[in-house]
Amino acid sequence: MKNKIKYYRKLKNLSQEELAKSSSISRATISGLENGTIKVTTNTTMDKIASALGVSTVELFYT
Repeated sequence: MKNKIKYYRKLKNLSQEELAKSSSISRATISGLENGTIKVTTNTTMDKIASALGVSTVELFYT
């Protein structure tokens, strides 16, 4: 999970703060998911992050 969020975020040239604003998810949560300190999150959070990155939730979290 952590590598794909960071990968797509960097691909879109977004900072964690920018991704947080566009997904309505806190920057702390984005950071935690990227670095592995947060391992479990809700489907809503996953959907918001995936949508903000322009990828499917399945692509971002399950492949």
